[in-house]
Amino acid sequence: MSIDSLRADCARCTGLCCVALAFDASASFSFDKAAGEACPHLTNDDACGVHDELCARGLSGCASYDCLGAGQHVTAMLPGLHWRDDEVSARLLFDTFRAMRLVHEFVELLSAAAQLPLNEDERHERDAWLRTLQPEEGWAAETLSAFEHSAMPLQLRAWLARVGARLRALQFGK
Repeated sequence: MSIDSLRADCARCTGLCCVALAFDASASFSFDKAAGEACPHLTNDDACGVHDELCARGLSGCASYDCLGAGQHVTAMLPGLHWRDDEVSARLLFDTFRAMRLVHEFVELLSAAAQLPLNEDERHERDAWLRTLQPEEGWAAETLSAFEHSAMPLQLRAWLARVGARLRALQFGK
């Protein structure tokens, strides 16, 4: 998975973030929206009907959101399924989207970690995590779900926290 594949391409997605995600009325969102509820601005062809006016309409959170390519990857992974079809399809798409977004976030963090002064063990561990997150056979809805519900996300977060703490200690001499 290249960094380029971690870029959202909304034209190749079915509006998953506009339906799957929840948000509360705030400075970033002008209204509440429950998870699984389609944004009222989502058109029948899964495009944002107010995309050019997001910030003016109080939706800066939408303008700044980036799924890191998870939406189009899930749409391509599960061809023929659409969240509008039925509740089972919607749940599968939303769950798979959430898990793929997690994988993409981890890949982005680990890719950025290549620029850090990791020690040899940390470089090897980083590379091993990247191999886990980028399986040769690719991801499927079932393997994403298994990953998301395994201990691996917690283990990877703990590894990132340990590396971050070590690097902060180096930077600040503690």
